[in-house]
Amino acid sequence: MGFLSRLRRIVANRETPVDGVDILAPVSGRIVAIEDVPDVVFSEKIVGDGIAIDPQGSQVLAPIDGTIGRLFDANHAFSLESPLGLELFVHFGIDTVELGGAGFRRLAQEGQQVKAGDPILEFDLDYLKEHAKSLLTPVVIANMEDVASMEKDEGEVIAGQTRILRVEL
Repeated sequence: MGFLSRLRRIVANRETPVDGVDILAPVSGRIVAIEDVPDVVFSEKIVGDGIAIDPQGSQVLAPIDGTIGRLFDANHAFSLESPLGLELFVHFGIDTVELGGAGFRRLAQEGQQVKAGDPILEFDLDYLKEHAKSLLTPVVIANMEDVASMEKDEGEVIAGQTRILRVEL
């Protein structure tokens, strides 16, 4: 979404732009630099910039309020768009699409409105540890052209509670 369409949406909804959008951890675990993800699509920021998380737990939660744009058939990844036009992409693990959905269960649907912290996917961590190339879970901003600045957090995170990124559009 470009600047003008985002501005039209702000005016139409009588929203005021905020200083920034806090993005919460979609999974619990430890933040890892996006450059350390063992997939060039993420490490070279081809699909956008962000962070990755070495996951724990059993659920992937919505990192922001928004609308689920795409929930992939293999239930390993989804996109989310905020009311102000921030476009996020969450991808659980590397090469997990090749599992054809095994190890994942869908808890939400495409087009669904969600609040930060709402469950989107459930995963079987033990199964995925055994079958996935990597469990590192990238969380990337897909529309970096609309981002004025981004602050990346570090350390251990709790899904739905800990901020991982702050983005100014």
